[in-house]
Amino acid sequence: MPTRRSLLTAGTGISAAVVLGGSLRGFGSASAQPAPNLGPNRLVTLGTRGGPSIRTGFTPSPSANLIVFDNVPYVIDTGYGTGFKLVESKFPLPQLRYIFITHHHSDHNAEFGLLVYNSWAMGLRTPIDAYGPAGMQRLAQGFWDAYEFDIETRMADEGRPDLRKLVNAHEYTEGEVMKTDKVRVSALRNLHPPITESFALKFEFPGKTIVFSGDTAYHPPLAQFAKGADVLVHEAMLGPAIEFIVRANPNAATMLKHLKESHTLVADVGRIATDAGVKTLVLSHFVPADAPNVTAQRWIDGVRETWKGELVLAQDLMEIRL
Repeated sequence: MPTRRSLLTAGTGISAAVVLGGSLRGFGSASAQPAPNLGPNRLVTLGTRGGPSIRTGFTPSPSANLIVFDNVPYVIDTGYGTGFKLVESKFPLPQLRYIFITHHHSDHNAEFGLLVYNSWAMGLRTPIDAYGPAGMQRLAQGFWDAYEFDIETRMADEGRPDLRKLVNAHEYTEGEVMKTDKVRVSALRNLHPPITESFALKFEFPGKTIVFSGDTAYHPPLAQFAKGADVLVHEAMLGPAIEFIVRANPNAATMLKHLKESHTLVADVGRIATDAGVKTLVLSHFVPADAPNVTAQRWIDGVRETWKGELVLAQDLMEIRL
């Protein structure tokens, strides 16, 4: 995969996205004003690795995305490293507001508790609403139980508000997840066996729609769910390269079965985007993300069999203006 500071564009219709890493400085810090200007409307692909394994340093890291729209932040999935990537993208953690978890695999929820905790440690005093499938409240409660001593010590010793009362954990199923005067969020159950509570998410803002596939096998109903979206962020698996993952796993046969049943081959991703008629397709959650000798061009060639429109290969900390 290309480095995060250089988006590889190849072939007709590849979008040129702006990569973060200093271009959006000056948003404020933990000691800044309570409601700083969070910058332009944008999607930031914070973490783009499929699966929890960290083999090549900290890039790419597991799944995490940030939308900022009309000065409101929305974090979608919180794989390991989300907090670090938000800080590196110059996002002020105390301004965290909404979190959405697509399903409860660790590469999508492992840092939920630490993300809200570290935001609190840096000065968070305002509510966070966190949405996830069944198990979301248990995930939150498990973190409160594990960190009870630390939270209560810091409340008494440092005068902090009770983090447990700031975070509201909500559980959702298929249909409307949340609606405010700024956004409507809805969910579609996808195919990610053996997990049944696994969802694609759609964010409908005034004049802009962004859809995340979540982790899923090829699922034709997703095309209707994403119909006409401005951006579709879809997981992608490169069939010839998954041997790299299988060889690295001691339970190779079971792992291979899981990958084939639970993820979407890159050509099928293109089919979904074509049937949906989306404006831009963003490939992310790469499976595998770090196989040797797998170039960006192989992903491009695979999706170009079925998709001829605007294409972005996500990288950690990539910014796409909305």
